[in-house]
Amino acid sequence: MCELYRKQDTLALRRKHIAPSCKVFFAADPIKIVRAQGQYMFDEKGEQYLDCINNVAHEVVKAAQKQMELLNTNSRFLHDNIVEYAKRLSATLPDRLSVCYFTNSGSEANDLALRLARQFRDHQDVITLDHAYHGHLSSLIEISPYKFQKGKDVKKEFVHVAPAPDTYRGKYREDHTDPASAYADEVKKIIDEAHNSGRKIAAFIAESMQSCGGQIIPPAGYFQKVAEYVHGAGGVFIADEVQVGFGRVGTHFWSFQMFGEDFVPDIVTMGKPMGNGHPVACVVTTKEIAEAFSSSGMEYFNTYGGNPVSSAVGLAILDVIENEDLQGNATRVGNYLTKLLNKQKAKHALIGDIRGVGLFIGIDLVKDHQERTPATAEAQHIIYKMKEKRVLLSADGPHRNVLKIKPPMCFTEEDAKFMVDQLDEILTGLEEAVGAKTESVISENTPCRTKMPEEAHSELLSDGSPDPKENPSRKRNGLCTDKHSLLSKRLKT
Repeated sequence: MCELYRKQDTLALRRKHIAPSCKVFFAADPIKIVRAQGQYMFDEKGEQYLDCINNVAHEVVKAAQKQMELLNTNSRFLHDNIVEYAKRLSATLPDRLSVCYFTNSGSEANDLALRLARQFRDHQDVITLDHAYHGHLSSLIEISPYKFQKGKDVKKEFVHVAPAPDTYRGKYREDHTDPASAYADEVKKIIDEAHNSGRKIAAFIAESMQSCGGQIIPPAGYFQKVAEYVHGAGGVFIADEVQVGFGRVGTHFWSFQMFGEDFVPDIVTMGKPMGNGHPVACVVTTKEIAEAFSSSGMEYFNTYGGNPVSSAVGLAILDVIENEDLQGNATRVGNYLTKLLNKQKAKHALIGDIRGVGLFIGIDLVKDHQERTPATAEAQHIIYKMKEKRVLLSADGPHRNVLKIKPPMCFTEEDAKFMVDQLDEILTGLEEAVGAKTESVISENTPCRTKMPEEAHSELLSDGSPDPKENPSRKRNGLCTDKHSLLSKRLKT
């Protein structure tokens, strides 16, 4: 095993030298990962864990080694890799999205997207969704309610927050006659109010499927209507695909594409799985927006954005996705997993909703089906119990009650079955401990209440919130902002 220190020494050094705000997964009993292969991770003792949350990884290493042996240099030198990569990325997108800016992270990409949008027509204001998270830079914390609503920061005057298009527990639900129009009209109302105050909209930004907000899939037609309103206000539509792109939805390469060919964003940002943990990300936009940005007279360059090694890694990942049919695998395994989970929903009162597409799935846990009361404490209890069974899950959403399933795209049906079997066992035990019935849930309108068993509270605060040392609500991937220990070895050898 590749280990420099014993686990306790590693923890001690981390506490001494790594910033305290950089949290780890499972803070009460963190896992030390020393290697990984495919969808499996291994600790220092050789114990195997099934990874159901690491949506960053695609498997590639030889391309990076080969290019590193030849050259890695400033991207301002002419090199074939960057243009070949830009050409192949553009080929996966609608024709009008053809101009690339390469960066080193999704946060850099989203920050640049804001600059492009604001330069386009010299507007400043941004509309974002409630519970959204778009990155850790100051410019992005300002437009991320997921962050600024939990900290001391206050919403800036140029930021406008629209309701998340959540049809399960949002303002307009599945029984609404047209939730897409209703949620889009909320954006139109924001635009009108901004104009009445003399403000101008530069952009609407949203993840194509909202992750930190609780695995939210917008209703069909919502993005088209929002784009119409935003374009009418002189703004642009930014689709954040940093977490949900590169075939994760299965049916399409980009998540925004599943909403129809008549919806095309003006700017698309991408990162995370783009480099399998290697720092590479990108902004793709139209020629019109790129030319407006260039007309400002300010040169844009990113020293290592799109460098030869990063571009080689990105190209190899595109090859792996295609050659190993990972997009098709996301559809097949995702459909199978969703089917298994819906059977669990019929069996367990704690499961209020199963939602998702491909290998992007959320399990909304509730204490009461009628009131849809979030089962926050239960979710945290389940995460730790699943860890004991060597299955890694995380929870998120505004109430931290949504189990997030975003595994590596090589995830198999056998992995899905194993994960669901473990979840079934834990849910059964949890419900038996509180005397809850595990027969079929008769109706969504039938109250089904559960309580936490006493032993579960030992891991939680008396108010039902997780230990603040854990605080999973503040991390992009559910429980952790520390990507190094989790991801740096996720390459196939």
